[in-house]
Amino acid sequence: MQRILISSLAMVAALVSVGNGAFAHDDAALDQISGPNGGQLRMAGAYHFELVVAKDSKEAKDNPVSVYLTDHGDKKVPATGTSGTATILAEKAKITVPLVPAGDNRLTGVGKYASDPQMKVVVSISLADRKTEQARFTPLATAAADGHGTHQH
Repeated sequence: MQRILISSLAMVAALVSVGNGAFAHDDAALDQISGPNGGQLRMAGAYHFELVVAKDSKEAKDNPVSVYLTDHGDKKVPATGTSGTATILAEKAKITVPLVPAGDNRLTGVGKYASDPQMKVVVSISLADRKTEQARFTPLATAAADGHGTHQH
């Protein structure tokens, strides 16, 4: 009987902690936080992706795209062995930017896009363990873009 009670309490504690973590990391909460590199943060499975795009390109031209990988504790996840794409929808155009490791926890690429406030970006990263995670961004329409907020756990 005592073993069942202990197991039940452990399960309740696990559910409460998972629930609290989910609320702390939804898109609305992450939009209140500026990523460490000035980009927009999103959850992607067991990771945080931070997307950084050009913020002041009035016309479509070759601009950089960077994605930084961290875990939920903000620890850098090495980009070695990863690959990905950023599909950008901006100014009625759709482009796909291949992303390759660029040291530490960063993947980068270059694509022809304008800094459209209505921009939407879908980032898909194949991690070193061959698992693929995806996140959706609106990088120029967030409160995080103005540099407010810090990430607290």
